[in-house]
Amino acid sequence: MGSCMIATVQTGSLSGVEAVGVAVEVSQARGLPGFDIVGLPEAALRESRVRVLAALSNSGYQLPDRHFVVNLAPADLRKSGASFDLAIAVALLAACDMCSPSALADTLILGELSLAGHVRSTRGVLAQLRSARTRGLGRAIVPADDAAWAGLVGNIQTLTASHLTEVVGWLDGTARLETAGAGGESAALRGEHSAASVSSGGDLRDVCGQNAAKRALEVAAAGGHDLLMVGPPGAGKTMLASRLPGLLPAPTAEEALEIATIASAAGLTRVPSEGFVRPFRAPHHSCSEVALVGGGHPIRPGEVTLAHGGVLFLDELPEFRRNAIEALRPTMESGVAVIVRARQRVSMPARPLLVAAMNPCPCGYSGDSKRICRCSLEQSQRYRARVSGPVVDRFDMHVQLPPVRADALQRSGTEGDTSASVRARVAEARARVAERQRHAGLTRVAQPSLTADLEDNARRLLVRSIDALGLSLRAYAKVLKVARTIAHLAGSDPITARHVGEAIQYRLLDRDPSARAFSSVRAAGTGD
Repeated sequence: MGSCMIATVQTGSLSGVEAVGVAVEVSQARGLPGFDIVGLPEAALRESRVRVLAALSNSGYQLPDRHFVVNLAPADLRKSGASFDLAIAVALLAACDMCSPSALADTLILGELSLAGHVRSTRGVLAQLRSARTRGLGRAIVPADDAAWAGLVGNIQTLTASHLTEVVGWLDGTARLETAGAGGESAALRGEHSAASVSSGGDLRDVCGQNAAKRALEVAAAGGHDLLMVGPPGAGKTMLASRLPGLLPAPTAEEALEIATIASAAGLTRVPSEGFVRPFRAPHHSCSEVALVGGGHPIRPGEVTLAHGGVLFLDELPEFRRNAIEALRPTMESGVAVIVRARQRVSMPARPLLVAAMNPCPCGYSGDSKRICRCSLEQSQRYRARVSGPVVDRFDMHVQLPPVRADALQRSGTEGDTSASVRARVAEARARVAERQRHAGLTRVAQPSLTADLEDNARRLLVRSIDALGLSLRAYAKVLKVARTIAHLAGSDPITARHVGEAIQYRLLDRDPSARAFSSVRAAGTGD
């Protein structure tokens, strides 16, 4: 056994859905045999001292009777998780000259250790590899169980290991480690999805009636507009929402990598064989603010981030906790979930297509011509007040769903557009937007002015509607954005009065939330 020295191993710490580089430094100190971990380690990381010592001993490595100090730099960043085990074990061996340190400066090392020295899967491998590539590291060693995840990232050599001895042997040049994946060329990121794998929520044609709501779904999918559906129980709100992912185009390779990175950070255990499709999340109304937006210790993504790039469906919106619904307000505007702590600020992508559903009253049958509503006016007002005006105002579209008529059931599955045909129109509209922005030299940040391409008749109609409905400035902007999407679906460059008129119809709850908007179910029920 040679003399002791300072050894440094590169690893990383997960923060939300992103990874931060961490250097594991080991040096000897006076004291009883063993080692201490400094650098703001959380409980699971402090416990790694026991796991690492057992793994080293059971793998045939005996540390000298010295006391070691393990420093996790930067020292002011709180670290958590068990993914540091392998890096700490290798750093201890390198500090004792029990393995070669020549390749450590350029290698990211990740993995949890069992007591027998086996390398276990760890959360967030994809984010760690992307961070290592950004930091300029040339290679990485990850658990063999995470090989499929590692294969999604290119431009970095990724090796896999199943046991601590394999890693030490590779460092000494006496063993070979397998290479993970195909460097990001997986079909999971190339968008090679069959029509069946785009969405498993069923076909839009299977929904009986509700033609106006189906049209609203198409507009929402084409423009990425948040949608609020109001209707009685059994009107098809959940069925429609579950089919919305099937109306969205398959994600690009860049979008799929972002979706995969979030899934990896959330602890998804395997790469889907059908590739990464747009997610559909439907949390129960009992979920907390942290579960919906993100947070905890350590900070983890919430439902709004897990649905990024896909659809987040909130059924029975008034039944959600008030603070949870209100926490969505910033993310609906910015597309980012920001979690702020005393020592930490984490930003996570949160731009799903938000779809919510609610009943017109507690019993759900206000204005129904067939069923008697037994809710008092006060009960109905209290029910609707569970969703604040600012939250309702942030939805781009409000749609009324009437009760389904009996004759619509006989036409089920035989009339209307399929999800594939609607998806084709949505893709064409989005391509039209991208082409116009490319010619105009615009980006997602730099958008055209709201009133660009607005015809005079459309402008006059909008002004009259603002006065009549008392629209807020936010609602005014949303009407214009929806009208522009409708124009793109129609293949029209100018925004006409017809486009604006349809967009105004999607501001149901701006007409009179106290009575008319909800009692209009009866009138709407006369047709589809």
